[in-house]
Amino acid sequence: MIKPSPAQKSKARARLKKKRRLPPGVPNPVDIHVGARVRLRRTLLGLSQEKLGDAVGLTFQQIQKYERGANRIGASRLFQLCHILDVPVSFFFEEMPMGLKTTEGQVVRGLREQEHKTLELDPLARRETLELVRAYYKIADPRVRKRLFELTKSLARSAS
Repeated sequence: MIKPSPAQKSKARARLKKKRRLPPGVPNPVDIHVGARVRLRRTLLGLSQEKLGDAVGLTFQQIQKYERGANRIGASRLFQLCHILDVPVSFFFEEMPMGLKTTEGQVVRGLREQEHKTLELDPLARRETLELVRAYYKIADPRVRKRLFELTKSLARSAS
C-alpha cells in the first residue's frame, strides 16, 4: 500500500475543511440561534432595537443584523450584551437544537434553511406571544387572570 505524501494529506484536509463550511452569504445556524436569543431577551425587557443599539453603541440596523444572524456577534460584544440584557453568556446558547452542536450539523441545517429561505421560529419567541404574556401579567386581579387563562385554554381546545 502506498502512503500518501504530506502534500496529498494537506490537500485532503483542505477538501474536508472546505466541505464543512457554509457557502458565502449563508448565515451559520448558531449565529441565527444566538441572534434569536438576543431578540427574545430584548423583547422580554421591552427594549426596542434602537434602545439596545444606543446602549451598545450601534445602530438599530446592526442590532437587526445580529438578531437575524446575518452578522456574527463577537465575544466582547456578547459580553457587553450580557450586562445590558442582564443574562449570563450561557443564556444565548440555551435551547440550541442538538444538531447545531457539530460542524456537520451546522452546515446541513444552514444549507437546508438557505434552500427554504425561511426559519421557523419558536412560537414562544414570537413578538405576539411575548406581548400577550406581558399584557396578561399586567392584569392586577389574580381572579381575572385565572378566568382569562381558563377562557384561553377553552378556546384552544375547541379549535383543535
